Order: sequence, then C-alpha cells, then structure tokens
Amino acid sequence: MKKTYAKALVLFSLGVFNVAIAQVNDATAPLHLMKPNYPTPYVVPQQGDIKAVLDRIYGFLDKNTASKIINADTKAEITNYKKGNENIMFEPGAFRLTSYEWGVTYAGMTLAAKATGEKYFADYNTKRMQLIADVAENYKEVNIKDKDMIKTLHPEALDFAGALCAAFIKAKKEGLKANIDPLVKNYIDFISNKQFRLKDGTLARNRPQDNSLWLDDMFMSVPALAQMGAYTGDVKYFDDAVKQVNQFSARMFNEQKGIYMHGWVESMKDHPEFHWGRANGWAVMAMVELLEVLPKNHPGYPQVLAQLQKHIKGLVQYQDGTGFWHQLLDRNDTYLETSATAIYTYSIARAINRGYVDKMTYGPAVLLGWNAVSTKVNDKGQVEGTCVGTGMGFDPAFYYYRPVNVFAAHGYGPVLLAGAEVMLLLKGNQFHINDSAMQLKVEGKDNTSK
Repeated sequence: MKKTYAKALVLFSLGVFNVAIAQVNDATAPLHLMKPNYPTPYVVPQQGDIKAVLDRIYGFLDKNTASKIINADTKAEITNYKKGNENIMFEPGAFRLTSYEWGVTYAGMTLAAKATGEKYFADYNTKRMQLIADVAENYKEVNIKDKDMIKTLHPEALDFAGALCAAFIKAKKEGLKANIDPLVKNYIDFISNKQFRLKDGTLARNRPQDNSLWLDDMFMSVPALAQMGAYTGDVKYFDDAVKQVNQFSARMFNEQKGIYMHGWVESMKDHPEFHWGRANGWAVMAMVELLEVLPKNHPGYPQVLAQLQKHIKGLVQYQDGTGFWHQLLDRNDTYLETSATAIYTYSIARAINRGYVDKMTYGPAVLLGWNAVSTKVNDKGQVEGTCVGTGMGFDPAFYYYRPVNVFAAHGYGPVLLAGAEVMLLLKGNQFHINDSAMQLKVEGKDNTSK
C-alpha cells in the first residue's frame, strides 16, 4: 500500500512539474523579465526614501553627540563662556566632536542641508562648531579637561587637523557665524609647516615605520589645502594639494588594477599591496574635493582629473553584486564594508554631478551602491557594517579580521554625504529600469525593451 501511494505521489509531482513547464517556457513567457532574487533592492531610489535614511542618522547623532559644555567637576552646564576660569569639558556623548571622522560628519550635515533644504542638518553643525570655537577662544589649556579638544588646539598628526579644517571652511561658506578663522589658521599651519614630510615634500609619518606614507593622509590634507586655497585665494595651497595627489599616486597607485595600496614604507625594497577599501575611499574623495575648487587653468588640473578618472574606473571593477565593496577590494573573501561603499557612492556621484565622469557609465553603480548602504542604517539611525579604525598592516589577517561596530565613527559622515549627493544626482537626471536593468533614461528616446 505504501509503495503504491509513493509511486502515485511521484507521478503526480512529475505531472505538476510538466504542467508548469508547459505553462512557463521560452515559447510561452518572456523569461528575460523574470524577477531575479536580488540580495539588495534593485530599484531606482526615491528622494523621500533617501531623506528618511538621512533623518534617522540625524536623529541618532543629535541625541548621541555633545551639544553643551559642562563644568568638569560639577557636571553643570556652562552658558557663560566669557568667564573662562573653570575646568570644562564637552558633555558625555558616543562620539568625539573634534575627531577627523567628525570632520567628515560635519561635511555630511552641510551637504544634507543643501540637498534636502532642511535647516536642522546645518543646525547640528552650528551647535557643535560654536562650542569648539567658544572653547578655543575663551579657555586656557589648563582648564580644558577634554583631551581631544587639546589635540585639536595642538595637532599631533593630520588626523587632528585636515578634515576639521575643510569642514569648517565649507560650513562658513554656507553661512556658519562662529569665528572659526583662528582654528582654521591653526590647522593649516600644522599641515603646511609642522607635519613631517619626505624630502620631496610628500606628507608622511614615522609610524608604524620611519618614512611611512598612509593613503588616508591624502584626505587628511588635500581637501583642507584645497579649501584654504579657495578661502584665501593663495595658490600655494592649491600647488601643495596637487603635489600631494601626484606624489602619493606615483608611489601607491597600481596602474594595472586601478586602485591604491594602503601603506608605503620608504625602506622597503618590495611594497606589500593591501588595497584597503576605506583608504581608497579617502583617496578618491580627496581628488573629487580638490577638483571642485581647483581653478581649471591650474597646471595640475588635468593631472588630477586624469588620476580621478583612472581611480573611479578601477574602483567600479571591484563592486560586488550586492552593491557593496569588500574590505580588501580585490579579495572577495573579505567582508563587505559599509563606510568604503558610502564614500565611493558619494565620490562617484559627485564626480558625475560635476562632469568629471560619464553619468550613463557610472550612474547605475552609484544607485546600486546607495541601495546597499541604505540597508545598513537600522531603525535607530545607527550605521552597521563599518570597519573600526585601522592602522597600516603588512599581512592579510590584519585587514581580514578588523572588527565592525555601530560606534565606528567613520560610517556616519560618508553615509550622509552619499545620500545627499545621490539626491542631487536624481534631481538632475532620470534613471529607470530598462530591459530589467537600472540605466540612465535618455530624453526623447524609447528605452524600453521590445
């Protein structure tokens, strides 16, 4: 009885299968229109959905970053900064107000205000930048009990100067009233005159080894130099910014792969190439931000533009099918990383919006990148999947197993920048699904499949 039942069940199943085959096959249905099982939403993002993501991040950061100065001893809020004779600190928060990561976050808030028209993004900056300016203006170092504020007054490395300098100048251009000029002059003096350099003037560090180049330092210096050139009109800042791009690229860019190694040490005969995702992000962002203020008649403009175009072409080759990029770009068994993906999304979108690269070629990669990034912003507004701070390593395990954490500050500014720039891209261009693929919509042309 059981054998008879089993045989009947098999015959029935085969019959159902054959009926299904008869109903859906190449002759009866347009199989090319079947919906793939995409791991990331494969749609043209909508302005409202992007803004909702940016709003969640804003809400989380506004609640979790300091917006007051307090007495370091009594913890009472200080409102009269002119006294300047008590021990002070920023109120406790989840993120530091004067880190390079927060320089990127301030820049992201500035751009989000512009893209969305919402004043509260700019107000986030106004509150915090005013606090930093007030402390710098009114308090002696002996009274400042916040070690990161001391570091921003006396930078020990480019990390404590470059990103903040560029962000402050950008905010000033957009209407910031705080007196940030003394801070900006202090930052740029450190970059131009105090940071260690190689003999040819390339900005370098003596860690982890003597005469080390960190690809990260393109971003920690070039945008600040560029913004200072535009802010003051002094061409020497542009000259130095162009020199940094050219000299970093000569040593660290792999022409065959189209991407950069993370670290370079002068004493090494052979240079281990680990193409770390976020460091490549710092490099591409530095070039985009230099070009937007570099005069087109500057002799270095064509060089920087060509280098940016090569880098973007190289980066897009390594985008994963999920829309993300990997922790090590050319090693697909490393994890998919959020901050690098956000930085590439922002930088390539900005390059499109400013005409540096072709929108038909690179627009779909940007939109897929944003769709991927947006899945990593949780309901609380936290950015997931961001690699924590990373030094320079010369073995694969170092990069493969760097932790990720929602309090890795590196993720927030890039996601704000990416969402805001993609909004601007979508305001000026139309994309649609054409023959199942996300593509630029060409005006006056019927792009639908036949």
